[in-house]
Amino acid sequence: MTTRATALFTSLPGSICPQAPPGAQQYADQLMGYVLWGVGMLFVVGVVVGIGGAVAGRVFGMPHASKASVVAIVVVFVAVIGYLVLPGIVRAMTGSGCV
Repeated sequence: MTTRATALFTSLPGSICPQAPPGAQQYADQLMGYVLWGVGMLFVVGVVVGIGGAVAGRVFGMPHASKASVVAIVVVFVAVIGYLVLPGIVRAMTGSGCV
């Protein structure tokens, strides 16, 4: 039995690389472009809202609102750093994407 299983296992291809169906790559690239722009805009909106909250907290005398807004701005910047660093880590872990 083991020789048959070994023969079956060795007849499998060496690597399997996922590929998009013909003609689908342009749509996948377009979708990823929309997602990247959307995430970038969310980062910008997060910083603007955080700055607005900090200013409003100072103007209206609400120190807790100002502190929460500063924390929100820091969280946005940490998310931006993670957004730039994590894809490189995942790419290094997965290699070429072939199994």
